[in-house]
Amino acid sequence: MQNVLQISFPPYWLVIPFVALLLMIATGPLFFPVFWHKNYPKIAIVLAVFVMFYYGFVLNNPVKPIEAIAEYIQFISLITALYMATAGILVEVHAKATPRSNIILLAIGAVVANFIGTTGASLLLIRPYLRLNKQRIMVYHVAFFIFIVSNIGGALTPIGDPPLFLGFLKGVPFSWTLRHNGFPWLIALSFLLLLFYFLDKRNKKQCHLVRSSAVEKGVFSITGSKNLIWLLVIIGAVFLDPIIFPWMPTIPYSGHRISFVRECVLLVVAILSFHTADKQVLKCNGFSFEPLHEVCLIFIGIFGTMIPALEIIGGLAQSEWGKHFITPTTLYWGTGFFSSVLDNAPTYLNFAAASMASQGASIASLADVQNYAAGGVYLHSIVGLKAVSIASVFFGAMTYIGNGPNFMVKAIAEQEGIRMPSFGKYIFHFSLPFLLPLLFLIWLVCFY
Repeated sequence: MQNVLQISFPPYWLVIPFVALLLMIATGPLFFPVFWHKNYPKIAIVLAVFVMFYYGFVLNNPVKPIEAIAEYIQFISLITALYMATAGILVEVHAKATPRSNIILLAIGAVVANFIGTTGASLLLIRPYLRLNKQRIMVYHVAFFIFIVSNIGGALTPIGDPPLFLGFLKGVPFSWTLRHNGFPWLIALSFLLLLFYFLDKRNKKQCHLVRSSAVEKGVFSITGSKNLIWLLVIIGAVFLDPIIFPWMPTIPYSGHRISFVRECVLLVVAILSFHTADKQVLKCNGFSFEPLHEVCLIFIGIFGTMIPALEIIGGLAQSEWGKHFITPTTLYWGTGFFSSVLDNAPTYLNFAAASMASQGASIASLADVQNYAAGGVYLHSIVGLKAVSIASVFFGAMTYIGNGPNFMVKAIAEQEGIRMPSFGKYIFHFSLPFLLPLLFLIWLVCFY
């Protein structure tokens, strides 16, 4: 019988660079801001290179670093394309900044996230949301936007959030998320919108807007709508995967098929959407490369240093020792915790694989995944997969790095002059008091 001691792990101390990077992201802007803002690119790159070098030349395992590089390229290509495309779209809301108008906009963002992804919805709506509340903006406005639009909103379709899309690529039916995630999504959205309404009701600063523009143009107006075509191209390009289209050119490597056709398309779209965008729209949106620059560099460090942490977690979860602890509860809280501090997409795969392995199924088998998602011969498989799906999406809102758009929204808000809390303050002031009770409620209702 295989047990935890027989599994080959990287040395445990190799997670220190990842922990150190998280601590610096959390404390740097607060305790040594000048040093951090000047040197964070060097720190992130050096730590990532160290971990990948150790894997490649000391552990003789170049596969993991190459996988991390491929995943980073996939991540940053999508972020770049969406950032460029949405920067050329000016959405204006012709209404007063009231609690009612805000919750309507947040609810729209949650629904839209399922069609253009949480990243697309976040980048499209964060600027009009900030403009709407310009004269009464508070940090909680941005925090709840991250909760609702950047994370929880995208739980209904595989397009909504990267972990769900990975599940779809592995064989989970496209409609599975809508059928099984709909009830938790509705609870979470209702809870957060109601909580936001009471918070915003206490904000006495009101934004007075000339009502004639609302009458002439309607509640919403869009300038630069041609960039919506680029946005649709980006969403379509997401499906350019060799698993869906086996005929696509790939680079075989150590049992993997790596294809960058999608990424090439996304980067071309990013360039074209920027150069064809209305320059006045870019100016009105306050376009700058700085938020994209910050995200690109910080996530080099995250993707590079999290390799050993993910490998250790995945190995423990799938070991005979770990299988004894696989229940919907442990899947929910385990997936959730690590989705908060690691990239939620590979966390989803590791815990979904562990859930399936505990019942003798393999995530590498298309037939096993489809049977597992359907229930069939596998006991409680739907609840287990649902726990992993919900947790990977919902808990991504707990930190700035839990999901890609979180950090991007933070960077855009700071560019607009909003003093966002540090990594730790965001958790203690917003995630723990507002989001954690909701996550506990979801566990009680759906998985206890």
